[in-house]
Amino acid sequence: QQNRDQRPEGSRSRDNAGWGAGYSEIIKENKLFEQYYRELNIVPEGEFEEFMEAMREPLPATIRITGYKSHAKEILHTLKEKYFKEIQDLEIDGLKIVAPQALRWYPDDLAWHTNMSRKILRKSPLLEKFHQFLVSETESGNISRQEAVSMIPPLLLKIEPHHKILDMCAAPGSKTAQLIEMLHADMDVPFPEGFVIANDVDNKRCYLLVHQAKRLNSPCIMVVNHDASCIPRLQLEHDGKKEVLFYDRVLCDVPCSGDGTMRKNIDVWKKWTTSNGLQLHGLQLRIAVRGVEQLAVGGRMVYSTCSLNPVEDEAVIASLLEKSEGALELVEAVADLPSLKFMPGITSWKLMTRDGQWYSNWSEVPEARHTQIRPTMFPPTDDEKLQSMKLERCMRILPHHQNTGGFFVAVLVKKAPMPWNRRYPKLRNAEAVPSGETAQAEELQVIRASAEVGEVEAPTQGEPSASEAAETQQDADSKKDGVCGPPPSKKMKLFGFKEDPFVFLTEEDPVFPPIQAFYDLSPGFPKLNVLTRTHEGKKRHLYMVSKELRNVLLNNSERMKVINTGVKVWSRNNDGEQFGCAFRLAQEGIYTLYPYIGARVITISLEDVKVLLTEENPFLSRLGEDTHAQAKKLEMGSIVLKYRPDPKDPSSPQCPIELCGWRGKTSIRAFVPRNERLHYLRMVGVEVFQDKQGKKAGRTTEAQEGSTELAEAQGREEGGTQEPESTDTDQNGSAKSKGNGLEGAGSA
Repeated sequence: QQNRDQRPEGSRSRDNAGWGAGYSEIIKENKLFEQYYRELNIVPEGEFEEFMEAMREPLPATIRITGYKSHAKEILHTLKEKYFKEIQDLEIDGLKIVAPQALRWYPDDLAWHTNMSRKILRKSPLLEKFHQFLVSETESGNISRQEAVSMIPPLLLKIEPHHKILDMCAAPGSKTAQLIEMLHADMDVPFPEGFVIANDVDNKRCYLLVHQAKRLNSPCIMVVNHDASCIPRLQLEHDGKKEVLFYDRVLCDVPCSGDGTMRKNIDVWKKWTTSNGLQLHGLQLRIAVRGVEQLAVGGRMVYSTCSLNPVEDEAVIASLLEKSEGALELVEAVADLPSLKFMPGITSWKLMTRDGQWYSNWSEVPEARHTQIRPTMFPPTDDEKLQSMKLERCMRILPHHQNTGGFFVAVLVKKAPMPWNRRYPKLRNAEAVPSGETAQAEELQVIRASAEVGEVEAPTQGEPSASEAAETQQDADSKKDGVCGPPPSKKMKLFGFKEDPFVFLTEEDPVFPPIQAFYDLSPGFPKLNVLTRTHEGKKRHLYMVSKELRNVLLNNSERMKVINTGVKVWSRNNDGEQFGCAFRLAQEGIYTLYPYIGARVITISLEDVKVLLTEENPFLSRLGEDTHAQAKKLEMGSIVLKYRPDPKDPSSPQCPIELCGWRGKTSIRAFVPRNERLHYLRMVGVEVFQDKQGKKAGRTTEAQEGSTELAEAQGREEGGTQEPESTDTDQNGSAKSKGNGLEGAGSA
């Protein structure tokens, strides 16, 4: 039974790492599963019982510290020096708690796993505190809870900041988050040249994706809603000419039967049959074909599934390599993750029906089964061709080798255009004009878009991809006169919610000059990259995207369904105009904007950070002398509060902090979402903990003893995790929050 998003029941949320066992009523046995995998020999001899035993054990929880945030090292330091040390000597119900361990194969100790279940986490105040820390840091985007094997594909893509990346089946978004982090490897560059286009076929799951991506506050991510097997080809404009967008990297993490997730998705035990893989093989192959079509020559595509089944794994890769006629190469990836244990891909496998009937090759399959079983599901019969594919370069991760889920991954490099794009298509009739999909152009890796390009529309959901249609037509035409023809154009089906428009500011937009003057934005500020979500009326929020994503948006509005893009940088403040600017800074976009801001900046000390984050509206006199003096020179209105690390004091946070605030007549307020507030408080040595009864309990380190405002810090802004949508000003001129929406550039 398939879900709407084409993923089988039970594998839907494989990226969201579970915390311990459940489903105790489900018996973890499936005779067909055991029979099938014993026969296929994917598990080394003598290890099958160990493999099955591991499959029945609950999956360890894994966390990943987001790598691009400048605060990653601080969080890692906090985890190691505080939480892990407190946990390691703990005993609960006579059992010694084993502290979380770093995943050996993940770079820089940024991923950890633990066997602690939710039940255990709630049995001790120390563990409950650790759990709250994880939840809070996850909400503010500094930690991601993600299954260990799910972290592998992005690492094998070898992302660089200038890469254009397509994530074809992206929801729920853990891997997408990794891709974004890699783009922002250099935090001093607010707008990397590259971008991520994250796609999912399911409209509702696209909003899950938006939630994941928005925590990272990147101007380089766009979420789109299409069937991956026929995702439209996009265009870019360069020097006044239209070119087809080819991606440097493609992540093809396809819908699968999910039998590698049995440790977490317990219901797969009772639902698994061999039919699951047979039914999905065609879709998986179509998605992979569409992925390599959109890949640039020299580009890299990673194909992955959370299934152990060769029909969904090696069969798809072998068929893809066969179709490519040498245009694709399966590459060795072992050197990229030297500590990862995996089994090489297999070169021989059989098919089994749900009633136990085995078939070794296509010739054995009775005609009645031809709709269910296809030739592409079997290994190539030509031994020489099979050897040249080097299928052993695929990687299959087995659960018992390093206490993970099951997983399959293969890395492909494109060496030439795909064969069906190389020949110039035959004209269907005298009036027909060649489309932008033609072969000759792809060989140059530049398809000049003629006026007619817009007529080539994406196929509807469930229909064959362009490549398959092209091949079918090619076969038919070649029988007639040896010339191929292009696929017929099909209408793109739009479904789900209707999104607000994406409207870029023009050079003459009257909204911008007051903002430019108030914040003294540098001449290099890319104001054409600022957008809003309304054609008419007052602009409530302003967002920013990178120059490259602006190019994508402007040239493909009819071709794709965009769910979300851009990071919020300014929000309208109802009474702000009296202070010289109607827009206040938004915390989400501060790291994007800060390099361009020349005015309204106050440098603050570590003690000031503590005061601003633990008190509602501290008077200027509560801040340090230097901060007080800087504040007195500024008029009322939105400000940036900047902390810079002191290298002479290693106990203080060694990363820069920028907070949005409001300078009132006699006070200053920090505008920071609740979870980020807690994050910064922990970084500066203040701990806020909520006990089991839900009461807020503030506790400080020795350096902070005596502070009385901590309980308020967590209680404040309880209604949500984002900034207030708008603010009013009180008589004192300091802003009071009103509302607490989760509004983003793509919220419905």
